[in-house]
Amino acid sequence: MIVKQIEAGMTGWLAMVAPGIEASLLPSPMVQNHASFLAELPDGVVICAWFGGSLEGKSDIAIRAAVLLPGADRWGPTVTLSRDPDRSEQNPVIFVDGEEIYLIHTAQPSGNQDECEIRMARIARDGENLRVTSERYLDLPRGCFVRAPMRVLDEGGWLLPLFRCVSRPGQKWTGSHDVAAVAISHDRGSTWDYREVPGSIGSVHMCPVPSTDGMVAFYRRRQADEVHRSESADGVTWSAPAPTDLPNNNSSIAAQRLSSGEVALICNPVNATMSGARRASLYDELGEDDARPDADPEGGCTPIWGVERAPVALCLSQDDGRSFPERYLIEDGPGTCLSNNSIDGKNHELSYPWLLEARDGALHLSYTYHRRAIKHLRLAPGWRDRLPKL
Repeated sequence: MIVKQIEAGMTGWLAMVAPGIEASLLPSPMVQNHASFLAELPDGVVICAWFGGSLEGKSDIAIRAAVLLPGADRWGPTVTLSRDPDRSEQNPVIFVDGEEIYLIHTAQPSGNQDECEIRMARIARDGENLRVTSERYLDLPRGCFVRAPMRVLDEGGWLLPLFRCVSRPGQKWTGSHDVAAVAISHDRGSTWDYREVPGSIGSVHMCPVPSTDGMVAFYRRRQADEVHRSESADGVTWSAPAPTDLPNNNSSIAAQRLSSGEVALICNPVNATMSGARRASLYDELGEDDARPDADPEGGCTPIWGVERAPVALCLSQDDGRSFPERYLIEDGPGTCLSNNSIDGKNHELSYPWLLEARDGALHLSYTYHRRAIKHLRLAPGWRDRLPKL
């Protein structure tokens, strides 16, 4: 019944749920929808991209997207921007460079994230419609993943935040040796210089934002302990990640520097010390025959999966992300994520949130709703006076 109710609401219409707060469930014909990303074009159009299909890791998982035109009261139709019959295509990132729109996403066989490759596609838009005009694989090591936006360095180079899923010979990937990295391109993505962040085992989903002295980056943690943070003067060389005061549940985070100067970070502020919920791995439901043993964590970390993915909180920092004393509740729920299955209704996660401060001052938020839908909120300026504090 709950699944049917969610499906009935996936129309894309924005409804006022409180003064200054509009909500919608994006339209999608897919059973599973996850890992949304928001970007604004120069004319005020907002694009939401995510991945959808039957089950994460299956080869029918592809990149989907929809467009919200300025002043519109609904999202446009969902379009498919990738379709590789042999790979699970995940974690879309939209990069806007002047008038050019790029899609960057991952492509992996089954649950083998250590065999992932990264694709970059050029996107054309005609009103509410998006289409891919060209695409290619990036010249990066196998196992590289994306989640956070591309940044343009002061000298004009492109900075692509990465994490690399490191394989262990003869063993299945579990996340035990994943590291953070950056890739730098000075020829608009034709070639890349790959550099790992020191001391970053377990620190993934690197999300850099400008700082007063260069850049700071924030990380999801495989260890499900705390959001970590590192610093860089040039975006190329980074300090080792160190913990902040925000708990992390081994699920995605997103950060942005607001026009107020504050760093805003959206996440599930829960960690393994606050929950006993556990599952074997991220892909333990694929049901595929793989006799390899799980990766030996020696020399790496022991990933923790299954910690609840709720509530969704928006956290603010005035000291470049060293601390986040101001926290607002976006939505709460049980957050149960012991299953990725979107059909049986057992998943109740509110996860993988993204945030975008638009040019008109509105704050757009999106996140996975029960692995069934992508939920979007548009908060009018003055939003902090309307949200409950945690």
